[in-house]
Amino acid sequence: MKSGHRRPGRTWGQIKRNWGLYALLFPAAVLTLLFAYKPMYGVLIAFKDYSPALGITDSPWAGFKYFEKFFHSYQFSSTIKNTLIISVYSLITFPIPVMLALMVNQMRPNRFRRFFQTVSYMPHFISTVVMVGLMMILLSPSTGLVGNLYSLFGKEAPDLMGSAGWFSSVYVWSDVWQHVGWDSIIFIAALSAGDPSLYEAATVDGASRWHKVRYIDIPMLMPTAITLLILRVGGLLGVGFEKVYLMQNDLNATSSEILSTYVYKIGLLSSQYSFSSAINLFNTVINFILLIMVNQISKKLSENSLW
Repeated sequence: MKSGHRRPGRTWGQIKRNWGLYALLFPAAVLTLLFAYKPMYGVLIAFKDYSPALGITDSPWAGFKYFEKFFHSYQFSSTIKNTLIISVYSLITFPIPVMLALMVNQMRPNRFRRFFQTVSYMPHFISTVVMVGLMMILLSPSTGLVGNLYSLFGKEAPDLMGSAGWFSSVYVWSDVWQHVGWDSIIFIAALSAGDPSLYEAATVDGASRWHKVRYIDIPMLMPTAITLLILRVGGLLGVGFEKVYLMQNDLNATSSEILSTYVYKIGLLSSQYSFSSAINLFNTVINFILLIMVNQISKKLSENSLW
């Protein structure tokens, strides 16, 4: 028998020996099947003239009718454009948690470092509703912090929350402020797992602090950073719904209407279930293709990839 061929009995024996680990895995596997894979049956709605009275099975087939409807709608280009602007803008800020992790790693392990990390993590636990409420208060041109600062210099403050041109910047940088500390945790953990002898050898060789960051810390972070970047690009069109929807108003609607908010309005508010499912499926397929492409590019250019 060839050495590469594995007998079924050997696999079953491994399962029996590690039955405790498989027992711990079983609930998670069941939940994943029930809540991640079983609902995928509903994707059929995108290809049918769905009627709640008839159900998914008995509703008549529509083919690619709703995909074509979306491609020819006036909202197609604007929603794709707005989603890409916010997504690419957010992608540009990806190095900020890496830089914060490098900075924290250079701090001596004392009370200030712990205090700094705690303060940077805290905004992550603010709910989206509260976060947007704070933004409305602080960025108010009349009574907010921005309005008062402008009034000190005798100038009129811009309405940042009601400006279409400022929407993406307000969304992205408020997101950076809220999550940069939390996002840096995984990079700080990667740095803490480094071999201390590397730093000792670098010190003996006369390396400065910058040389240690450049030749030890950054190469150590690259595998983690590339993996997270691939995942981020794989969700390029998957901009979060809640925050955008809460920040949306009539004044900034031209730049704040993205795919997820459009799907919500079409599907739940207008009850066009098949149309909204087609848009959402299109979004998912594009994200999946991007994930495959970026993973292949990363595999060719470096040794890091998801599979």
